Amino acid sequence: MKKDFSNAERAQILIEALPYIENYRGEVVVVKYGGNAMINDQLREQVMEDLVLLHLIGVKVVLVHGGGPEISDLMNKLGKKAEFVDGLRVTDKETVDIVQMVLAGKVNKSLVNLLQTKGGKAIGISGLDGRLIECTPKNEKLGYVGSVSKINIEPVTDLLEKGYIPVISTIGCDKAGNTYNINGDTAAAYIAGALEAKRLLMLTDIAGVLRDKDDPESLIPKLTVVEARQLFDQKVIDGGMIPKVECCVTALMRGVRKAIIMDGRVPHSILMELLTDEGAGTMFV
Repeated sequence: MKKDFSNAERAQILIEALPYIENYRGEVVVVKYGGNAMINDQLREQVMEDLVLLHLIGVKVVLVHGGGPEISDLMNKLGKKAEFVDGLRVTDKETVDIVQMVLAGKVNKSLVNLLQTKGGKAIGISGLDGRLIECTPKNEKLGYVGSVSKINIEPVTDLLEKGYIPVISTIGCDKAGNTYNINGDTAAAYIAGALEAKRLLMLTDIAGVLRDKDDPESLIPKLTVVEARQLFDQKVIDGGMIPKVECCVTALMRGVRKAIIMDGRVPHSILMELLTDEGAGTMFV
């Protein structure tokens, strides 16, 4: 239900947000968005509204997206079974064409269009454009799955300087021009590092890092790199959370000031994290 605020209350909310707006104005914030956090139409619109608001107050927003469910859906329609090894999609030549079609085509352009209907200026690019993401084969048994070897960040900085929100699909290429599927979290970490971003926000479908995976109330609000490695050893960070935490650590090591794993299912969680004291998710410092 939509809340009714008086004009005085609206003004007070804006005044309280002012220090945060000043803190992020002119800074780069990279948002990784994908997987199950993208499925709900209403939540997807709210995420785009958050990004447009940040853009309009002077934050340099970069959106890096995946689209695993959409890829699997098209593969099913084409009679091709999705196969995963250690959480990564096995990608043969036919599958990498499907990945490129879905990510650089359908998903990328849908997000660009939605940002623009919300009042933003956005341009969609892939890791192939300007050889933004160069890679090498990650593992022979995975096929066309790439390991990032170099980020050529100029296409992104050019768009930011022109006042656009870059929307980046995570496919890359090797020196011979072959196309590869790149893990979205990994790509976001490397791109954020190349931009020396103030924040990397990883939107997921869980609250953040939990001390007890069965207890949502056991959220750990802040972790250092050393503490994160201790939790790896203790098996507190396990399963699908391992690559996400590893990507946050990679981002910090490559120059990002803070990285946050946060729940993309919470309405306007991005604004809560950046423009209030409340915050959202687990912050890595």
